[in-house]
Amino acid sequence: MHIGRFAVSLKRALTLCISLAVAAYASIAPAQSAREVDLQLVLAIDASASVDPQEYQLQLDGIAAAFRDIRVHQAISAGDKGAIAVAIIVWAESGTPADESGWYLVSGSGSANRFAGDVSAWPRHVNGGTGIGAGLVQAMRMFDRNGYTSVRRTVDVSGDGRETPPRDYVVLVENARGMALSRGITINGLAIENEDKELSAYYLEKVATGPKSFVVRAGEYEDFAQAMLRKLLREIEDLPLSASLE
Repeated sequence: MHIGRFAVSLKRALTLCISLAVAAYASIAPAQSAREVDLQLVLAIDASASVDPQEYQLQLDGIAAAFRDIRVHQAISAGDKGAIAVAIIVWAESGTPADESGWYLVSGSGSANRFAGDVSAWPRHVNGGTGIGAGLVQAMRMFDRNGYTSVRRTVDVSGDGRETPPRDYVVLVENARGMALSRGITINGLAIENEDKELSAYYLEKVATGPKSFVVRAGEYEDFAQAMLRKLLREIEDLPLSASLE
């Protein structure tokens, strides 16, 4: 009897140990593997004080129009994975957290149009100075544990002004560029030159970073939609030009 009870106790102990080990492994193992896509893209939108409500909406509508364009749908479908992951972040004052969306999987016209609809209706919650560096750093952190994996990760920043000199210590654009280089992230720019005709040169020198980085210019906000379309197609198709200015 004593041997029988010992054997039962030992069996129960072994079963408990195995159960605990399985539970421990499950707690540290990922719930599922990351979804592979051709590109992870964050669209970083300027909502600083120099951007009035109409100009803010022109940025949103320009992004939405690009994602509704059949040429963008075709470019996404032509990729090895046939899909990209995209999110938006609306940035302004460096001391104020930017406003982030969730991530969208875009793999066809339906999902592209749904993303476009959400972008065009995105409310404005931030304002203030032009904190490009802080906005870029928050945008890059959106790639962490987002459920997607890709060879290429890009932040696409649009704006109409240069970084505001900070009153206190903040993350500046040169710090953000260093972070991008260390993480293998590309930063591209869309410079809106309605007030600063040299802004595209500033973006090319101070903002654009990483493999195949480039800057597109829009002379006015009314030109934003066409500039965004050119930019988006180039990012999706991964054309072999580096740090060029259009």
